[in-house]
Amino acid sequence: MPLGAVRPSPLVEQAAERLREQITDGHWPVGTKLPGETTLARELGVGRSTVREALRALAGAGLVQPRQGAGVFVIATEPAEDWPARLRRAAVSDVYEVRMAVEVQAARLAAHRRTPEDITALEAALEGRRAASAGDDVTFVDADIALHAAVVAAAHNPVLTDLFGEFIPVLRDGLIELLTLTALRTHDPNTADDAHAALVRAVAEGDAERAAEVVRKELEDPFGG
Repeated sequence: MPLGAVRPSPLVEQAAERLREQITDGHWPVGTKLPGETTLARELGVGRSTVREALRALAGAGLVQPRQGAGVFVIATEPAEDWPARLRRAAVSDVYEVRMAVEVQAARLAAHRRTPEDITALEAALEGRRAASAGDDVTFVDADIALHAAVVAAAHNPVLTDLFGEFIPVLRDGLIELLTLTALRTHDPNTADDAHAALVRAVAEGDAERAAEVVRKELEDPFGG
């Protein structure tokens, strides 16, 4: 299948897309060595520098891999999906299973590592959640997540903090939908306040196992009290 010349602009994006089509259509199977830059440039009607940038883009997408002294080889026929994109299409239940592992460990670490500033932040977040109970579901969910984020931050593990941050958009949508469907806050606007207060207390008191257990139970039954 001939490649065909691309239109003048934007050259790199068009060249990358044309090469991507050849790979995803199976013209160049996994393991295949791509033609050299000169050949690709001639077939695409662009300069070698454009081909080089296009190949760099394909490498970034996980489709090809340059090998020193050997050339560029196809290593996948579908682009690698980044972590945020995978989370966006993940089932909320799957995200919650991972959230459980992250937050239970974060609560345990927070109880060991919390500083006076962390305790102040946790108490402020708890009060913020209570104040948000007078608002709508979106406001309440945002305050609820802020409290959980404060616990994770108190663990002082940047990887846990970043990982939890990636979860937030999916968690937020799922929690808002849960409250909308169940109308849970109709009868208890500040639902699960006792559990969240117990979590803050356990972290502040340095009771790691209690903090982990409170989080585990709460995440098994979100907003269940």
